[in-house]
Amino acid sequence: MLNALWLALILGSVLLAAFTGRLEAITQGAFAAARDSLTQIALPLAGVMALWLGFLRLAELSGLVGLLAKGLRPVLRRLFPDIPPEHPAHGAILMNMAANMLGLGNAATPLGLRAMKLLETLNPTPGIASNAMCTFLAINTSSIQLIPATAVAILSTQGSLQPTAIIGTTLLATGTAFLAGMISVRFLQTLSVFRLPPAPTPPNPNAFSSPAPDSPLLTEPPALSPKRKAMLWGFCLLLALPALFLVLPGPFQSALHSLSLPPFPLPPLPDALASQTGLPRALGVLSLFAIPCTLAFFALYAALRGVRVYEEFVIGAKDGWEVAQRIVPPLVAILVGVKMFREAGGIQILSRLLSPILSPLGVPTELLPLILVRPLSGGATTGLFTELVTQFGPDSLLARTAATIFGSTETTFYVLAVYFGSVGIRRGRHALAAGLIADATGAAASIALCRWMFS
Repeated sequence: MLNALWLALILGSVLLAAFTGRLEAITQGAFAAARDSLTQIALPLAGVMALWLGFLRLAELSGLVGLLAKGLRPVLRRLFPDIPPEHPAHGAILMNMAANMLGLGNAATPLGLRAMKLLETLNPTPGIASNAMCTFLAINTSSIQLIPATAVAILSTQGSLQPTAIIGTTLLATGTAFLAGMISVRFLQTLSVFRLPPAPTPPNPNAFSSPAPDSPLLTEPPALSPKRKAMLWGFCLLLALPALFLVLPGPFQSALHSLSLPPFPLPPLPDALASQTGLPRALGVLSLFAIPCTLAFFALYAALRGVRVYEEFVIGAKDGWEVAQRIVPPLVAILVGVKMFREAGGIQILSRLLSPILSPLGVPTELLPLILVRPLSGGATTGLFTELVTQFGPDSLLARTAATIFGSTETTFYVLAVYFGSVGIRRGRHALAAGLIADATGAAASIALCRWMFS
């Protein structure tokens, strides 16, 4: 499916450009997309991946990933019946899902690439996506968002009186998209057109019943001594106190005042959180503290478990550059095709063609370019969303609907190119179809929910 779609993007772009006189524009766009694939995406991503893969190795060696996987094993068994219960892929998948739910995109991608690499060790048909890989991609393209941080920030900077009003609609819309993605990925894998071909050599049924002998999950770290447990709990309390001061500043200030202590200087909050209260403020502070506290906790826990943290971090970080090299070719292919199609005017033409069909269904014409571009390009979608907010006002129904769509859908083509490219998958089977179904469901749910709540 991806082969036919990419060929249609290239050929359609050239034909449209020839009729509209934009041949020079698509030429410049193709070269710009190829350059940006390396300089603005792959190279920066290499450093971020090195950071997270290094800390993930510390979490694996210390036993944290294994504990996380064991605690949520019943859920993973239903989502991924093909993965053995003790396989380390469970832990990486869970950490990727948690990062996506918190809106921590810079952490979710490296963790997802690590999970994809582990899923490839279970793949009986290299080069063709397995059912577990397709399910994992559907989860990433329809991930439940607790905090649509980017959408909230844009609304706030544009002067919205209530930028967090979209948190509820986004949560419901992403939940609907997630259900649609899971149902569609299970249904599509049963169709003959997407069925897996026979494996070249029948795999040994016991080959993947447990991790490889050198897997970090098989390393039983020594138990923490009472002294080390006390150190760990003390460190966790130290990390939690600043978060409590930010979430509940009033009670803490009152307590200090009753003790006749001078006012405690609270740490400053970002502008997007400073005016929030209640649950939105708590979720925002959680996102603010999530990454630094996670990194510090991983390092300390591994050190208390006897792991040589610096040496093992460097070993884990080595994979970051190797993964970045593997994703460049598919990334160039996808971004060049998308950029050429946009520069040729394909998005505008599709919007005009679909408008008579979607307008009677209640889909605003102004949102069509945003809906069509969202699976293709994150940067372009951000620009379109900002334009809509500026044009119609940050608290208008249209702006809030656009914000909910922006926060509840994903750049499906980019996710497929990066994740499948990192392990050399050439045939993605039904992953693209399931991702696009989840995107369409998320957009439809966003429109219906916003009309119901904000009209």
